[in-house]
Amino acid sequence: MSVIELLLNRRSIRKYRKDQISQGDLQKILEAGRCAPSASNTQPSHFIVLTDQKIKEQLSHRQWSGFIKDSAITIVGCAYEGTEYARKWARVDTAIAFQNMLIAAWGLGIGSCWIGDFDETEVRNILHVPSDWKILALMTFGYPDETPAAPPKKPITEIVTYNKF
Repeated sequence: MSVIELLLNRRSIRKYRKDQISQGDLQKILEAGRCAPSASNTQPSHFIVLTDQKIKEQLSHRQWSGFIKDSAITIVGCAYEGTEYARKWARVDTAIAFQNMLIAAWGLGIGSCWIGDFDETEVRNILHVPSDWKILALMTFGYPDETPAAPPKKPITEIVTYNKF
């Protein structure tokens, strides 16, 4: 599948098979995130890979995060915000790295879902995240046990203009 086909066909997956992700595939996913571009090559991201079932269950109690416990792994993306420069770009850079990871996973047949439904204080306390790091998002990964249809999207003419808004 071409990169364009991967991008156009990727879906958020919330139901996973019990299969584990191989260490080799996990390393490819993490490497895709590591190699993402960042402002001035500051590389302000840190990723916590959750394999511990008890921790995943602790993070599965909110309305839109119940499937964390069913994922093979969940990755917590953190952005360093300890300097003024980092506060300007770290969130964007970490989001770019996360996007690389989910595209790499999809190319390996591994589904993912970006999760914004979490309590940052709770996650920070459970995972011992230092205060100068912003917890940007959580992302589940696993082999899909569903085939979601493509969600409706706005026509390109509603989201793109040329030269002026």
